[in-house]
Amino acid sequence: GPPAVAEYMREALTNPGQGYYTRRGGVGESGDFITSPEISQVFGELIGIWYISEWMAMGKPSTFQLVELGPGKGTLMEDILRVFKQLASVLSKCDVSVHLVEVSPKLSEIQAVMLTGRKVQPNPEDESAYMKGISKTGIPIFWYRDIQDVPPGYSFYLAHEFFDALPIHKFQQTEKGWREVLVDIDPEVPDQLRFVLSPSRTPATQNFIQPEETRDHVEVCPEAGVIVQRLASRIEKDGGAALVADYGHDGTKTDTFRGFRNHKLHHVLSAPGTADLTADVDFSYLRKMAQGKTATLGPIKQREFLKNMGIDLRLQVLLQNSGDTATREQLLHSYDMLMNPKKMGDCFNFFALLPHHRLVHPDKKDKPKSPLPPVAGFNELLLK
Repeated sequence: GPPAVAEYMREALTNPGQGYYTRRGGVGESGDFITSPEISQVFGELIGIWYISEWMAMGKPSTFQLVELGPGKGTLMEDILRVFKQLASVLSKCDVSVHLVEVSPKLSEIQAVMLTGRKVQPNPEDESAYMKGISKTGIPIFWYRDIQDVPPGYSFYLAHEFFDALPIHKFQQTEKGWREVLVDIDPEVPDQLRFVLSPSRTPATQNFIQPEETRDHVEVCPEAGVIVQRLASRIEKDGGAALVADYGHDGTKTDTFRGFRNHKLHHVLSAPGTADLTADVDFSYLRKMAQGKTATLGPIKQREFLKNMGIDLRLQVLLQNSGDTATREQLLHSYDMLMNPKKMGDCFNFFALLPHHRLVHPDKKDKPKSPLPPVAGFNELLLK
């Protein structure tokens, strides 16, 4: 019978022979969509500063794993590692390693070239990482297929435009109650697909619709829920933090499922496997799925987060240091792309998972409490 939207989406994106990510995965100017790190190095630099500032606020632990989920071409990680190199004196006593969770063989090759300049080797089958190498800045990097394979320990997690590509279930409220949206062959045009509603409740309808739901159309991404639960459990147990940057909403939007091909909107059901399929992240669902194991901050709009992180100051420095007009124009153009509410400034959001003690002091009766340092990005970063 007709599969759920989630099964269709998983197949179209990750089918081993014909899936979009396994075959092409078009990030960047020549691809099907463009991401913030591809627009400006400042984006990644500020995220690198966020991790260092949180590491310092948490008392500078002696080891620090940086784990990125779905690292794309590796551009963002390259920008972050450049900041780590510039601040090497701050991190000198800390054992830093990078752990990339990547399912696409094609993308992991691109990442390896960008981050190590091809200095990589495959790992034996019995090890959890399938590949390892040393970054151009001298930091060990490991590749994994699943977040479960990343070794435990004090870790910072990064998910930039990761959750939006995970498969979603879609549900519609009808006179007979909730029905799941399925994908079916159009009887009129046999080589075309169409959306249909399930004749009765499906297991997903029973499991994923919250009793207090007020919208009439809902998208739920159970895989995102599972990953957030894993992140929250790890942070609760080993410390660290997770930063999620993605387009999304706080439980207010309904139908956001769409396709991109050559930077243009593409109908999600036509020519599966040739376009990127995506849906807005429901941050209210991620917050619920953290199940109180960690504190959550956000979502706050990208322009607020970057402003709090000092993007204006960084832009001024870069403008002063750039000699030619073309570079300055490029800097101003990319700043506008990231910050303009009509471009990426308002549609992208930042969301964080942090240990509770990072925001609230554990109760100690007799000790006077010193104020906790503010969380960069979510509060204004006080530049000393």
